[in-house]
Amino acid sequence: MNKSGMSTVTYFVMLGFPGPWEMQIIFFSVILLIYVLTLTGNMAIICAVRWDHQLHTPMYMLLANFSFLEIWYVTCTVPTMLVNFLSNTKTISFSGCFTQFYFFFSLGTTECFFLCVMAYDQYLAICRPLHYPTIMTGQRCSLLIALCWFMGFVAHSVPIFLISQLPFCGPNIIDHFLCDVEPLMALSCGPAPIVECVFHSVSTLIIILTVLYILGSYMLVLRAVLQVPSSAGQRKAFSTCGSHLVVVSLFYGTIMVMYVSPTSGNSVVMHKIITLIYAVVTPVLNPFIYSLRNKDMKNALHHILFGMRIFQSL
Repeated sequence: MNKSGMSTVTYFVMLGFPGPWEMQIIFFSVILLIYVLTLTGNMAIICAVRWDHQLHTPMYMLLANFSFLEIWYVTCTVPTMLVNFLSNTKTISFSGCFTQFYFFFSLGTTECFFLCVMAYDQYLAICRPLHYPTIMTGQRCSLLIALCWFMGFVAHSVPIFLISQLPFCGPNIIDHFLCDVEPLMALSCGPAPIVECVFHSVSTLIIILTVLYILGSYMLVLRAVLQVPSSAGQRKAFSTCGSHLVVVSLFYGTIMVMYVSPTSGNSVVMHKIITLIYAVVTPVLNPFIYSLRNKDMKNALHHILFGMRIFQSL
């Protein structure tokens, strides 16, 4: 809880998506369905990589960890959303709000770093195929994965801690469905331009540097693919890289609108819709994008499902 002597706020009220009870039931049902699909799809990818020995390669290790990340990314916000749809009070404690705030941004930052490492892996596999086994070893892949998690959870820790120490003396109504930086800063009764500037500077720096690295990697990949004489090889490379670029476009396109470009002119409803896309919709699309465009993953998932049917029939 905020230690400031001026603070009287012990909980926040999250308005979410206001509307009649029938509309809240519709919202609840749609978000619950998306959440279940997200958990199922990402768990299927994790199980496929875990049980199929042919997928025990750095690329699929990264994909499995990315799916694990997506599960936690939606779980830090969606259950609270679902409860609030059916709640009359729609409250969240002060500590609960900032815990969600920290995990939401830390997991989102970790996703940025993961997408960078996955782009690096694609670059090595296509541009330096002969050196790939010696460069991207299992040990180095594990080190990169650990580094993504570490940097993701450290990057915003200080700015979020500083925001939590600001005085919050009312009102305590957040016109959003999660605890985000803009609504929280708006509720602080003490001006803190330096803290807000630090937070946005860190976010912008991470987003810009990672997206430039990813785009640079795929430009090198595209140049190498166009030099491949085999049309089949080109199609396979385009298929793999295309799925990654779709994920990058969905994720970065929305977070750049929220945290890099000026958003003061956008309405609160627009902010909610944009946040909903990258926080809820994108994670449910990722398993379908990766599995439907990847022959090895489709075969592994088919074997798992087929094996489960045989086991159940016994």
